[in-house]
Amino acid sequence: MAAELRSSSVGRTMVLEISDPEHRNALGPDIYAAGVEALNAADGNPEVGSVVITGHGGVFSAGGNLQRLLNNRQQPPEVQARSIDGLHAWIEAIRTFPKPVIAAVEGAAAGAGFSLALACDFIVASQEAVFVMAYSTVALSPDGGGSWALGRQAPRALASELLMLGERIGARRLHELGLVNRVCEPGEALPRALELAERLNARAPNALASGKELLSEAVLHDLSTHLAAERDHFVKNLHHPNAGIGIDAFLQKKPARYV
Repeated sequence: MAAELRSSSVGRTMVLEISDPEHRNALGPDIYAAGVEALNAADGNPEVGSVVITGHGGVFSAGGNLQRLLNNRQQPPEVQARSIDGLHAWIEAIRTFPKPVIAAVEGAAAGAGFSLALACDFIVASQEAVFVMAYSTVALSPDGGGSWALGRQAPRALASELLMLGERIGARRLHELGLVNRVCEPGEALPRALELAERLNARAPNALASGKELLSEAVLHDLSTHLAAERDHFVKNLHHPNAGIGIDAFLQKKPARYV
């Protein structure tokens, strides 16, 4: 069965399921392209409030297909470079997507699978989920923004262990470190992720988009630049119809229904 990224909807949440059971949901160019296409479609669709990325059959993703990588060693370097560019296009699409993206992780998130989870805004993981930057185990270095995310989110000593020693780390430990948002019972990652998505879907999409953009830019800005960006987002959102809806609903102690 060919690898595919299956798309479905649960309410206002788009669910993207990585499916390649033969290779433990390994990632490849077709998956990357489908991921970018799905997010582009969801961006302009007001019926989509959030996206959940998960894996088929109790495994998130084993990362790169080693057989494909072996084959690419016989090709010009540009072949693998194009493949990684495809992965990075998906990672950037997730990071710049104006709606929340949640990783629902069961089983292993290895190599690029770990990088993919780290690219998401939230991670909901089974207590039995295992995360591993497996690159150095096969004499490779990270891709998919894994080193970028760990370099900003994890203590340097831990990031060194994960990247250079390829140490496995469990969901509970990542939760303690603030890299995983929710830890749940085995088999419950997707349902819990959908519950989180539903909570996010009930909030004003323009406010969520501003929050995500500001978080992404915070590491690039000095304080004065960032304060100016916060001001501009605040003023824009105050004059958006949703601010009127939200303030009125709060004062009247009733649920808000945003546009």
